Amino acid sequence: MVRNCSSPPDPLAGAAKLAAMPTDSVFQIVLPLPLPQAFDYLAPTGHLPTLADVGKRVRVPFGSREMTGVVVGADPPAAGSPELRQVLALLDTTPTLQGELLESLRWLARYTHAPLGEVLATALPALLRQGEPAPDTHAWAWRLTAEGIAQVPRLRPGTRPRLLAERLLASASDEDHLDLHLEGWRTAARALGKRGLVERVPTPASALAPEPGPGPRLNPEQQLAVEAILATEGFAPLLLDGVTGSGKTEVYLQAIADCLQRGRQALVLVPEIGLTPQTLARFRQRLGVPVLALHSGLSDRERARGWAAFARNQARVAVGTRSAVFTPLPHAGLIIIDEEHDASYKQQDGIRYHARDFALVRAKALGVPVILGSATPSLESLNNALGGRYRHLRLGHRAGDARPPSVRVHDLRKRVLSAGLSADTLAAIAGTLDGGGQVLVFKNRRGYAPVLLCHDCGWSAQCRRCDSPMTVHGAGRRLQCHHCGARQGVPPACPDCGGLALQPQGIGTERIEELLAEKFPDVPVLRIDRSTTQRRDALAGHLLKLGDRPGILVGTQILAKGHDLPHLTLVVVVGVDEGLFSSDFRAGEKLAQQLIQVAGRAGRARKPGEVMLQTHHPDHPLLNTLISGGYHAFAHAELEQRQAAGFPPFAHLALLRAEATHVEAANAFLLAARAQFDSSATRHAGAKEAASTELQGPLPAPMARRAGMHRMQLLLCSARRRDLHALLDTALPGIHASPEARKVRWSLDVDPQDLY
Repeated sequence: MVRNCSSPPDPLAGAAKLAAMPTDSVFQIVLPLPLPQAFDYLAPTGHLPTLADVGKRVRVPFGSREMTGVVVGADPPAAGSPELRQVLALLDTTPTLQGELLESLRWLARYTHAPLGEVLATALPALLRQGEPAPDTHAWAWRLTAEGIAQVPRLRPGTRPRLLAERLLASASDEDHLDLHLEGWRTAARALGKRGLVERVPTPASALAPEPGPGPRLNPEQQLAVEAILATEGFAPLLLDGVTGSGKTEVYLQAIADCLQRGRQALVLVPEIGLTPQTLARFRQRLGVPVLALHSGLSDRERARGWAAFARNQARVAVGTRSAVFTPLPHAGLIIIDEEHDASYKQQDGIRYHARDFALVRAKALGVPVILGSATPSLESLNNALGGRYRHLRLGHRAGDARPPSVRVHDLRKRVLSAGLSADTLAAIAGTLDGGGQVLVFKNRRGYAPVLLCHDCGWSAQCRRCDSPMTVHGAGRRLQCHHCGARQGVPPACPDCGGLALQPQGIGTERIEELLAEKFPDVPVLRIDRSTTQRRDALAGHLLKLGDRPGILVGTQILAKGHDLPHLTLVVVVGVDEGLFSSDFRAGEKLAQQLIQVAGRAGRARKPGEVMLQTHHPDHPLLNTLISGGYHAFAHAELEQRQAAGFPPFAHLALLRAEATHVEAANAFLLAARAQFDSSATRHAGAKEAASTELQGPLPAPMARRAGMHRMQLLLCSARRRDLHALLDTALPGIHASPEARKVRWSLDVDPQDLY
């Protein structure tokens, strides 16, 4: 038996009923399935359901297999209900999901119109989702064994195993301490552990609390921001709008320190795993408590341990990426979203939630302040601040002695280019290196070249499964599709004409790295992109390798996000033009944010910084506005254009996507869905409101074929959020039940960030 779960029952409303339930009461259980309903199961023999069972995990039979689900309610069996199967086991003595977190996840299921079972599974760490017990939440330290103490003098001097052993010879060290003081210690610890020379031992978290370190003196703007935050009581969204280098992190630290003094927990969200080690190190040096990391780069057990430590109120501060927004906060005091504008906060598959928006919902439910920090606020957040819905805190000057970098638009027209760089740019790089500075060459395209082209006949290497060219990697030796991951070698000759004139066209980070390594052989040239930062803490290792000596970083947007590079004095932006002409209505906002963020890496210490923007369109209005008026001048102009055009944040969107091996199936599903929307708009009680939602499509997606699947989409747009959701609520049951829905893979994205 199934029950519709699009609007789950409130367990508090049925407390009295649950207290007097008969012994044959049934559980309503949601499972991690793409089905918008709960399933009825008999409670285990001898167990009387109570309110305390809501949020517990259970193991149940489902078809021929067993699955782990979550109890969301209980009722006496309905009259005439079919014979029910029985829960195999209750996996928890106390609910894994409860209180504010469970109710917020119910809200998320309703807002995204996603099955509650899938939402709850997304929120749980993998081990808990699989039915494993919550792990212990000891902190961990390393110490030498008796054999290890004897072997220390025999380890090779200067190596990491020897450095680690010497540190442990003085006393056992916790993992946070080692993270701060010995780079690469984990590899050394594993090697010594295999030889029986060191061992990992549990230790109380309180024993690992570092001594809080002193912070810099706040400037007047920072002081006002801190005072405003500390004076906030209860829920309040605060937009900390500060130029790059203005000291937003110091404001965060002061706010967290106050939160800890009140005995509360703080959650800090950052957009990229690469930012986590740098942020962790700074927070651990300043705060007198252990700071946990929560991100996808950890093992399943590490993530489950961190999640459980917060649920048990044994952890106080966490720094994590998007999924950390699901961390339990039983004693919440503060939520911080750093770089709140960043697109990586939006989940692009599965449950398509936005971590920033869900953090705001959780902060309201918890009754705590939430700080949204950025040098380039999203237009949604900026519009909320301008409208008085968020408190607007401005940091208009860089902290300390740092000054804003000078920005120069470099006209590339009629210039000879080498790997996308002009002779003037190469001369500027040489001058910076000669002066002892560091250089960042920013190109937001990884690989060697975006296209492999036959110069004789015009053939290009296309992915067989996507409507996209394959990117050239490995200095022209292999091809890879950045959309589906397909790989192949470069053909020896053109498959069409048999010619040998196969040439990489365009520029990627690998090609720029190759040129700069050839031009400047005496300095390190380090490439920072997804290909070189896949290993855990790889980015931190690259930056440590560069140190404070002259050198060149070649990187993608990974390097544009919040990194503090004090010796960086020149930033060169290659490929500005690619973002100037795009059909995506958000393209201008994304480009402006990217340019401001990457430019902000220069001149963050006492050394002056310079930014060179290479372009063939030096008179483009976006560039002129950014240079003459800064990001806010652009943002105000862009908001006016969005309002005139009826685009977000002045309209609300939902995107229904369909994928199928045959385009006819995807099109048929969306036509059936559109018929459901049209029918719902006419018969719904709020027909006037529902009719205000405009439908566009079905249309092919901008990338019409990906990973062998044809892709179509239907866009819904409404001036009022309530009207959009009313229409979705009414139409989706019929869409789920339609025969066409079983022939395609489909998804609904509320508030889409990309219309691809």
